Amino acid sequence: MDKVQVLMSTYNGEAYIEEQLKSILQQTYHNIVILIRDDGSSDNTVLIIQKFMGMYPDKFRFIKGSNVGVIQSFFNLMHSADLDASYFCFCDQDDVWMNDKVERSVQLLHLCDTAGMYFSPTMLADQNLSPIKVWPAPPKKDPHFYNAIVQNIAVGATMAINKAARDLIVSKTVNMENLQMHDWWVYLCVSAFGKVYYDERPTIYYRQHNNNVIGGHRTILHELRSKWRSFRNHSGHKLLKKQAVEFNKTYVELLDAEKLDQLQLFIQDRKSIREKYQFLQKSKLYRNSFLENQLFKFLILIDYV
Repeated sequence: MDKVQVLMSTYNGEAYIEEQLKSILQQTYHNIVILIRDDGSSDNTVLIIQKFMGMYPDKFRFIKGSNVGVIQSFFNLMHSADLDASYFCFCDQDDVWMNDKVERSVQLLHLCDTAGMYFSPTMLADQNLSPIKVWPAPPKKDPHFYNAIVQNIAVGATMAINKAARDLIVSKTVNMENLQMHDWWVYLCVSAFGKVYYDERPTIYYRQHNNNVIGGHRTILHELRSKWRSFRNHSGHKLLKKQAVEFNKTYVELLDAEKLDQLQLFIQDRKSIREKYQFLQKSKLYRNSFLENQLFKFLILIDYV
């Protein structure tokens, strides 16, 4: 049975981390070890982790770090991962895993002979883990590099990667300030050079509480407003382009000609309205709904992306 390593970054997670760790230890897949990096917690998170380490010394490895933020913390975990592990699962501190999460991800990633990534939807749940709904909705199109340039459809807490994907990501030095999030970067890398697997069944209970509420009961109007805010946040300061430029700088020599052409088409400057229309005619990039695609095109035309 191939070894799976769970990569967990923690920060002031005393309220829920014990429940999460128990759900990992109760997986139907048994060859699992857990690497935890604490990002400078000031509560009892570390004490809880140490309690579990005492109970399961062969299952845990712990890194007590300073506060560097979630992106850098997960990159540190990937760099510190066990080299004899075949698969790696990203893990948040406040969710609860369904008991077959790891087994299902390994079943799909086992089919992959290149860099591979797995993800699924979540079961959105309230603070007490009472189910609300499946979130997010299934992608309307298959995961692809042309989507990953402008949208992340993968919830990082559900993601698993194989060793080839981990090696691809840690082999390069990147400027973290240009990355949107660690899971988005992984989606970019694997969709560019490997295979992305989507499992339509939820694998985790995604707990909603004061620090991470995404709005399980939003109306359509609220969703529209949320998508607009998301576009503005990601686009107003050219954040999507900054990440794409970083990816181009990092992997330009490895990309095939067609993907490189689309990437560089996106990151080039577009001054005139004619250049913007030409981009829209040539671009194969897409977001995963009709509404978001229309917003994307509009923001291109007003030079917001």
